[in-house]
Amino acid sequence: MTTTWLERRRSRIDDVAAGRSLGAEAFRRLRREPAAIVGAIIIGLFVVVAAFAPLLAPHDGGQAFPQLQENLRPGNIPGPQEGFPLGSDQLGRDFFSRMILASQQTLLVGVLATLIGLVFGVVIGTVAGAFGGWVDTVLMRVTDVLLAIPSLLLAISVAALAASPSQTTVIIAVSIVSVPIFARLLRGAMLAQRNSDHVVAATALGVKRPAVVLRHMLPNSIGPVIVQATLTLATAILDAAALSFLGLGDADPGRAEWGLMLAQAQTYLDVRPALAFYPALAIILVALGFTLLGESLREAIDPKGRR
Repeated sequence: MTTTWLERRRSRIDDVAAGRSLGAEAFRRLRREPAAIVGAIIIGLFVVVAAFAPLLAPHDGGQAFPQLQENLRPGNIPGPQEGFPLGSDQLGRDFFSRMILASQQTLLVGVLATLIGLVFGVVIGTVAGAFGGWVDTVLMRVTDVLLAIPSLLLAISVAALAASPSQTTVIIAVSIVSVPIFARLLRGAMLAQRNSDHVVAATALGVKRPAVVLRHMLPNSIGPVIVQATLTLATAILDAAALSFLGLGDADPGRAEWGLMLAQAQTYLDVRPALAFYPALAIILVALGFTLLGESLREAIDPKGRR
């Protein structure tokens, strides 16, 4: 035990002597973390499939095929066959092509919702942490109210306010859920930076407050927020799928989206459970990938996690 501790201490001293940055050391730790590697592989495969979905899908996801429809019965949905690896869906469409095309919609909704929430959260957190006083009090009380509501319930409430469900309403609803998380996290990091030596020195030298905030406080506070964005992306994917499952997502039944496909499969669970199994498995794996990478990244960056 003592030898291992001494080796770790010696390694840290060597890193400092070699001038390794925090980012380089975090990346080195990530490369040795199995969970981070697994998460990165899952995310990499997901992004590649989503980015090239129209090229990878062998058929049009909205087209019904006669060879599938001829065996389509109320009590029978064709399974895998030549040219259709996962068989048919309930309307005689290629289920494999729809699974691939649905990954693109999932990535689009998850990334846009996370980015929108990140931007608004950073703005609110920066204002609250930099200025304090009544501005901080008002913004944080609103943030506390939003955080007190379960995330999925808040997303459902926002989506239900829309006159007609659509992909845009899903993105807005999911992004609103993440805003208070980013705002609270950044505000705490900004408060910790207000009394740091470099901020006090810059203020004493007469540097204007906006410059102190944007050049000294914000860059040193944004790291944990970026890590949180990775974890929030997993939650965003789950929330978006849940909204589609509940009928609050895109109203177009022809659009391929994992949450919507899972909802449509409920009627046919006794006939062909695979229609629900594959979308559910895809959602779980993608969320797991982002969670594994996000948690590993948090441990790699957090100085308190180093031993």
